[in-house]
Amino acid sequence: WYGFDDALYAGVRLLGIDSVMCPVDRRTAAWKHLAEEVDRAHLDAITHEIPLAGAIEAGRQILSGTIRGRLVVDVNR
Repeated sequence: WYGFDDALYAGVRLLGIDSVMCPVDRRTAAWKHLAEEVDRAHLDAITHEIPLAGAIEAGRQILSGTIRGRLVVDVNR
């Protein structure tokens, strides 16, 4: 995990789709299904964008229970 301490990930769910090895037609169908089924308003309401420099601290806050939701790390900030 890019040199991060494994303890940082204890109790944290990293969710996503590993579509690299999936055939294009199945990948397209999966993304289409997600686009149709995910409640975008709810997703937007729980999403917070943070800079890369804040990722370690955000991880600590997640583990301590002081922050919840979906964090998007902007690697350009």
